[in-house]
Amino acid sequence: MEHTFINQIEPGQQIKDVYLVKDPILRSTARGDLYIAMFLCDKTGQINGRMWQASEVIYKAIPKPGFVHINGRSELYQNNLQLVVNTITAIDPDKINIDDFLAQTSKDIDQMFAEVTEIVGRIKNTQLKAIVAEFLADDELMAKFRKAPGGVKLHHNRIGGLLEHTHNMMRVAETILPFYPKVQADLVLAGIFLHDMGKTEELGYDMAFSYTDTGQLIGHITGTYLMINRKADALRAAGMQIDPEVLDLLGHIILSHHGQYEFGSPKLPATPEAFMVYCIDGLDSKVDQVTSAIDDELSDGNWTAWRNALQTRLYRKKLD
Repeated sequence: MEHTFINQIEPGQQIKDVYLVKDPILRSTARGDLYIAMFLCDKTGQINGRMWQASEVIYKAIPKPGFVHINGRSELYQNNLQLVVNTITAIDPDKINIDDFLAQTSKDIDQMFAEVTEIVGRIKNTQLKAIVAEFLADDELMAKFRKAPGGVKLHHNRIGGLLEHTHNMMRVAETILPFYPKVQADLVLAGIFLHDMGKTEELGYDMAFSYTDTGQLIGHITGTYLMINRKADALRAAGMQIDPEVLDLLGHIILSHHGQYEFGSPKLPATPEAFMVYCIDGLDSKVDQVTSAIDDELSDGNWTAWRNALQTRLYRKKLD
């Protein structure tokens, strides 16, 4: 039977199909009746699911996350599409084609990686060039870098999203660096290439996009900083001189690229290069977040539903 993708669902439609279930929560209504709130997902997006007249037995049988067969009906609630689930049954993940359920970049991964490699190949500083080369030579790490998502929910949350985000940032940097001759281009390019490398350890994507134990305990900013220092130690052991100042300037870009303490930055930007990486990172991540929210909107009309992460609704109508 052909799969009904999330972006194909319309109000009033009977749905009997398999979806990835995420974040199921057992709640109580005002009258004390139990219901289950959840997200049902595939590679085209996600939709709110509600199962009324639920029970703890049903809730405990739902994989968290995992695949389920649902029988239900789509409806509009407060102008948002949702699925009212009548029955839900766990499905063996070995019987699932994972490519139908995890969003993937629409861009060519081989081409993006080749262009990223070409751009960082122009770095002239010998020590930064050696550190970048040490990462590129790590085949296992680069395989993860090519496949990992750029996030779990907010931006570039798709297979290949981390590479896509890095590739976009590198191209933006290449375009604007000539306007700012006082900014050290080598540091910017090395910083962009490495800034999110820790997401290869922070994020899991076997079944659904999620945080690994390492991700929860260490995070990608600290993880990237540790990675760089391990690579520098390996270079020193091989006889390559890596000055502490070089590591400090590169490490500062990593530690400050979220720009604000409340957004997880251990440090605030304090060099021109750190400010540039922070600004380019914010631009690419925010634009992807906004355009994805518009593309994923399932209801009709000129405006999306309220997007809490953006603290606004988004205008969807395009000029003729």
